[in-house]
Amino acid sequence: TALSLNNLAYNIDAQGRYAEAEVLYAEALEASRAVMGERSAFTAGAYNNLAANLSAQGKYPEAEALYRKALEIRVAVGGERDPLTAGAYSNLGSVLTAQGRAADAEPMFRKAYEIRTATLKPGDPGLATSLNDVAYNLSDQGRYRDAEPLLREALAIRLAALGEDHTDTAASRNNLAANLAAQGRNAEAEPLQRAALTVFRAKLGERHPTTATAENNLAADLNAQGRYGEAEPFYRAALDARRAGLGERHPVTASSLNNLAVNLQDQGRYAEAEAAFAKALEIRQTALGEVHPETAQGYANLAAALNAQGRYGEAEPLFRKALAIRRTAFGERHPSTAASEDSLASNLDDQGRFAEAEPLYRQALEIRRAGLGERHPLTAASANNLAYNLDNQGRYAEAEPLYRQALDIRRAALGARHPYVATSLNNLASVLDSLGRHGEAEALYREALDIRRATLGELHPDTVVSEANLAFSLDGQARYAEAEAHAATAVDLARRVRLR
Repeated sequence: TALSLNNLAYNIDAQGRYAEAEVLYAEALEASRAVMGERSAFTAGAYNNLAANLSAQGKYPEAEALYRKALEIRVAVGGERDPLTAGAYSNLGSVLTAQGRAADAEPMFRKAYEIRTATLKPGDPGLATSLNDVAYNLSDQGRYRDAEPLLREALAIRLAALGEDHTDTAASRNNLAANLAAQGRNAEAEPLQRAALTVFRAKLGERHPTTATAENNLAADLNAQGRYGEAEPFYRAALDARRAGLGERHPVTASSLNNLAVNLQDQGRYAEAEAAFAKALEIRQTALGEVHPETAQGYANLAAALNAQGRYGEAEPLFRKALAIRRTAFGERHPSTAASEDSLASNLDDQGRFAEAEPLYRQALEIRRAGLGERHPLTAASANNLAYNLDNQGRYAEAEPLYRQALDIRRAALGARHPYVATSLNNLASVLDSLGRHGEAEALYREALDIRRATLGELHPDTVVSEANLAFSLDGQARYAEAEAHAATAVDLARRVRLR
């Protein structure tokens, strides 16, 4: 009975009907406890299945308690060196990560890797799985460069053990590509994404969910390079595959709609983007409920689309709704709550309500410093955002050290040539200009422009902004001929970007 209940629950779960599946998983757990007893491997599996379902619904504290129970049973039944115990440590690490507790999760993933290293032969593909888990965790902590060698080792293991054309090898290429993209090395990531997609298409078919994920990942990489037109068909292919395989009303289909909407928004097609964001939100409300974290993301995305169109008053209540859901789902001190505070503050900034926005920015920065650490890229983002707010209030002397802090963190975490470093250079240059320190500002504007040309290309909107900013700085120094050349370049590039 427990097995049959579990199988039915798994089927319903896979359709995105999580609340229905939860009842069946809970019933399967009770049946297993009654028949097999509390200390059986089957009961540990039942705890694990129910925990995974709860996690998919955003009920992370409940899921954590069940994952801990499953781990306790695995250790009691199989011992510390059992492969199933390693899996239990990994699962617990995943739910801790989902709650923004990446530092707490790291020892769980490392314990799983330690067990697998002790029980598996060198070069076993299972080691690659654990290496990936540790690398993901380091990435969640903003330690992308620490994660990269682990992902390369995992790829090497899979290449040697499984060959070029295995789907797990393709998955490792995809994982490494995601890491490189997070470091702003999108041009290096792109061939890895394309190679992974080729394998998934050949081995799994065009309509498989994994192929859809690879289509989406390549699209995201192209989008990050400003190649929006090239990215769009890949986003659409992913959406079509998910509609065909999972149905129109599945939460993963909603995620694909959301990603396509971001791309359309980046192309300036705001009405199309707004409709897609609204549809994704409606699916999530129906499938996941009003207080699910993904529903909160849906509200935030739709709000951002309205904001991009200058409809700040319409966007504000949606940003507030997303923040309220995240406070309920995650608590006041979670990084996702900080993200919502940042977004709402930005909306208030756009409405000129800088004094109202400032305490939200400060709260978000405090949460990220406490939860993610002083050197995390998201902490840098919060420092940058608060500095921008102070900048807009004319409090330039207060803004400058925050801009410098954000720049310092981004250089250390992401490397000197990352596009986010260019953003920080640009912002710091702007406040130096406002303080009348035009020579210092010019040097930073030039460095930002150089980075953007190298990493994003001439025909990226951010590169256009850098050309225009440098022209403005030169104008402020009465170097009009030099300024005119950069201003003309900015106009020419902007026209070409619109035509692309």
